[in-house]
Amino acid sequence: MSAYPTLEGEVPFAAPNSGRSCSTWYKVVGDIEQSPNYPLIALHGGPGAGHEYFASLIDLVEQYNIPIVFYDQIGCGRSTHLRDKLGDADFWTFDLFIAELDNLIDHLQLRSKGFYVLGQSWGGMLAGMYAARRPEGLKKLVIAGSPASFPLFIEGGKRLRAALPSDIQKALEEGDRTGNFDTPEYERASAIFYAQHVCRISPLPEPVQQAFANLKDDSTAYNTMQGPSEIVVDGSLKAWDGSEQAKNINVSTLLLNGRHDEVSELCVEPWFRSIPRIKWFVFESSSHMPHWEERERYMQLVGRFLTSY
Repeated sequence: MSAYPTLEGEVPFAAPNSGRSCSTWYKVVGDIEQSPNYPLIALHGGPGAGHEYFASLIDLVEQYNIPIVFYDQIGCGRSTHLRDKLGDADFWTFDLFIAELDNLIDHLQLRSKGFYVLGQSWGGMLAGMYAARRPEGLKKLVIAGSPASFPLFIEGGKRLRAALPSDIQKALEEGDRTGNFDTPEYERASAIFYAQHVCRISPLPEPVQQAFANLKDDSTAYNTMQGPSEIVVDGSLKAWDGSEQAKNINVSTLLLNGRHDEVSELCVEPWFRSIPRIKWFVFESSSHMPHWEERERYMQLVGRFLTSY
């Protein structure tokens, strides 16, 4: 990232009911002032995966002169951690993360200039709910590999698991039954699921490995909102459905997912039905991370979408 103008910093964030001073770490790559394009704010997944696995988005700076704003959401990476909030569903909410995003946008003075938002996985859910509030300054939206409905995400996951070899299914079912997700059998079965439906590149790109490392380091938000893994969903989001709110989104939206994505068409389709101005593209050779798996095509689609009017 050092080949481009880069600004790193921290912005104080008064996280409601946190009981402490918090801050959000961010990095701006590219020249916000000189670029003819609006900056793109990248909302990472997890929650808790951190910004690093978005490293491939640097292509948008190089090829389309779109400045990128990376940041670590509260609870992970270089931002404030709140491990004592494990299980506190009243704390880990959309409102919390939207307040943090608004705080960052105002700190960077992007409100009057304008900005794009791209969210992946959990980040796309957050991006969709943010756009549904019609924030001042938002110009376009990209939702990538994100469920519009968690019940449909869970149902889609069951269908994907049903297509796995029987011994893998049994190992996953045993973990679900006992709550023991640390056995060699369960870890092997999970790895097979992840290799098919999370990222199909082997070995994983180092920035993607860092996302898993971030979640292992601090899984507070993830465990509270999602659950113990991508396969076992028992957190506060398990009944969430954003399709009604999505009808309020009034900016042009690009919807993306992979053909082999853990976020299947079943739970992506409600975005397409609900958002008035939307285009949907499925990456045929990708799972959950086409920004790595089909990087060139991904950047082409996103870059052209954001810079065309």
